[in-house]
Amino acid sequence: MAATRTLHGRGAPVTLVAHGLGATEGEARIPASGLPGTRAVLSLPSHGKAPDAPPGYWDYGRVAADVLAVADEVQATRAVGVSLGAGALTRIAAEHPDRFERLALLLPASLDRPRDIAAMWAFERLADAVAAAPSDGGASLRAAVAAEVPEGIEVGDHVDRRAEALLRLEPALRALPERCAVEDAAALAAVTSEVLVIGATDDPLHPAEVAKAVAAAFPQSRLEILQSPAPMLTHRRELRAMLVDFLR
Repeated sequence: MAATRTLHGRGAPVTLVAHGLGATEGEARIPASGLPGTRAVLSLPSHGKAPDAPPGYWDYGRVAADVLAVADEVQATRAVGVSLGAGALTRIAAEHPDRFERLALLLPASLDRPRDIAAMWAFERLADAVAAAPSDGGASLRAAVAAEVPEGIEVGDHVDRRAEALLRLEPALRALPERCAVEDAAALAAVTSEVLVIGATDDPLHPAEVAKAVAAAFPQSRLEILQSPAPMLTHRRELRAMLVDFLR
């Protein structure tokens, strides 16, 4: 297991929190804020203090295996996943339909088909910016990250920290857009978990159509769509309220 985890809080229930690709340590903790009981916040390989990912790691099956290993270690009964983390939890649900009592899937980016062309190009641009960082001092990477921030939103040092996090992730940026969370969404029809899916209207990397498809694939699901291109930045309070209400 290449992932690491940090525990916050105490007692039951135990909730696993799996971050998105390139999340800083602060971003990874956002979905855990205010949740009852124990929160096990994951750090996937090449993130935070976790070791670098081994060659060929970036596939939803391998990521899901790491996420499941941590969930079993901490005896989590609930889980929250953002983007990549949501995809890993979706794969776990397909393979272990009764593993979790409740799942919250934020900004799912993939279901049973690769991302669309626009998203693939966006990932390619980020990967190219990472590759160029040794020669341009990271200028193009910081510009690419800054372009993701909605106008008028104060984000402090978010751009620098996220750019720094992405420097370790060129292989993931090139591999994941062509991968799917599950081979066939029909496998989710047997899932017994209650599921909350949260999507966004204008996020090019996480289309609302994917969130709708993910919610439709689970028998017991609720869908929420936020009007934002970057809800983790613009709608933190609303996200926290939805998660606390769903998981308390």
